[in-house]
This record gives sequence, C-alpha cells and structure tokens, in this order.
Amino acid sequence: MTGASTTAQDATVMPVAMALAARLATARLDWIVPAWPAPPHVGGLSTTRTGGMSTGAAATMDLRLATGARMPAEAAAALAQNRRRLDALLPSPPVWLSQVHGTGVAVLDAGGIAAARAAPPIADAAVTRERGIVCAVLTADCLPVLFANRAGTVVGAAHAGWRGLAAGVLEATVAALAALGAKPRDLVAWLGPAIGPGAFEVERDVRDAFAASDPESIRCFAPSGEGKWLADLYALARRRLATAGVHDVCGGGFCTVAEATRFYSYRRARDAARMATLVWLAPGATEGRI
Repeated sequence: MTGASTTAQDATVMPVAMALAARLATARLDWIVPAWPAPPHVGGLSTTRTGGMSTGAAATMDLRLATGARMPAEAAAALAQNRRRLDALLPSPPVWLSQVHGTGVAVLDAGGIAAARAAPPIADAAVTRERGIVCAVLTADCLPVLFANRAGTVVGAAHAGWRGLAAGVLEATVAALAALGAKPRDLVAWLGPAIGPGAFEVERDVRDAFAASDPESIRCFAPSGEGKWLADLYALARRRLATAGVHDVCGGGFCTVAEATRFYSYRRARDAARMATLVWLAPGATEGRI
C-alpha cells in the first residue's frame, strides 16, 4: 500500500482508510488504500492482480466486465467470485461503467442505482453525493483518478487513458462534482496505478493531441527515438487538474508495466484483465459498513 506523494498530508490515515488497511492486512492483500487528505468517512481503494480466483494470464483478481458467451464458464465463475470478494469490503456492490475512452460522467443517485447496476452507464467517470454508493472505474495502464471534496459531501472516480485525458474527462468530472455542490478549489484528487513515464512510449499524434490545447504540455513528453516520445500520464493529469482548479493532488508514482507481479497491464500482456479503483461516502455508523 505505497505510492509517491505530492503533499505532506498524504501520510494522514483517516478512519475509513484505517479500517480498510486493517482488513487488507488480515487478508494479506496488497491492495492500495489511497493516502490523501480526504474526510474520515470517504473510502477509497485500488485492487491489484492478487487475491482472486482467475487463472492464466488474468491470474488472479481480474475484475473485467463479463463478456457473456465469449467467456468460458470457468472464467466467468472466477470473475463472479472475484467480485464477491471485492464486494465484501464495500458498503454496496460497485456501479460499473461501460468505458469508452470518452468524457461522459454518470451521476449516481439512489433513484437510478438499480438501473445503473443492471445496465452499466456508458461513461468514463462517475460522481455521487449519496452515502453508500460506490463509484468505480476499471483500468490496466490507463490512469484512475479519485475525487472528494473537503466537506465530504461528494466523491467521484474517473478513467483517464490518454484519449479521455486529452479530450477532457477530468475537467468533465470536476464540472459534474461542481454541479453537485463541490467547488474545484475544495476538491482533493488521488492518482492511482497507471503506466509510468518510463514505459509509455507514444507517437506524434498523442503529443499533438495534448499540445493542441496546452502547448506547455510538451514538457510532459521525453524524446524516445525517431518520431516517438515517452509520455508522463501522471504529469499530464496534474496539469489538467490544475487548469480545472484542483491543486491538491496526491498519489502517482506507480507503473503498471514495470510492476508486473502487482498490476495488470494491457500494453505488457495484451490481455483484457482489469483492476478496479473505487471511492465512496461511507454509510452512517448505525449501518455497520465501511
């Protein structure tokens, strides 16, 4: 449960985080509890590739969206068991998204939760102000970003691959949180496991996509051979968040490609296995769930 820190407050451990960390330690899981200055009743979690039942290239904690008839029965059963293991640590089953590398944001409320669970919203981010609803994104190189406001009234999660990041998915998430009453300057964000700057080799189209709206973003690209650059997804995200008014940003420092035993990586394995990054407002103490 480690990651690079950008503020001294990163080391602060909040009550929900303490409860999660204790349960993970008991289960001997290396899943990540974000170290960020979120309020005490905000929960956050990133899974790794350990702790599940999947086999083969997806071993063991694969959480991809089920693919129906295309998935062998044994693999589907393992996936279902993996999700049950994750659910046991959460106040309610996560609301999964049908992610398309876009900028859509699903606003989750109690009235629409059943429909959202039955048919995952087509979106790359989710926000809520309802206690007990779990926002979730799936990744395997793309950047997961969690949000909470300091008052602890809203949370959100975003899936930021380079396409979504360049198109404005983080800005769209901040705007959705603002519509729920959270001013950008009052938000804190956490950057979860993603492909690191030493592994994310891209071509000119990626560099140009960012430079088109932010010429200074070329500082986040290091030359890597003819017509290629190494892109720093974490630095690009921080620039986007700063532009959107979010300056308290923690996390980063992971590399899903390099840390092969801990994280799934599509670039490394070309497999559909996915990890989850989740955030929620914990229910009241009388409800008895983290």
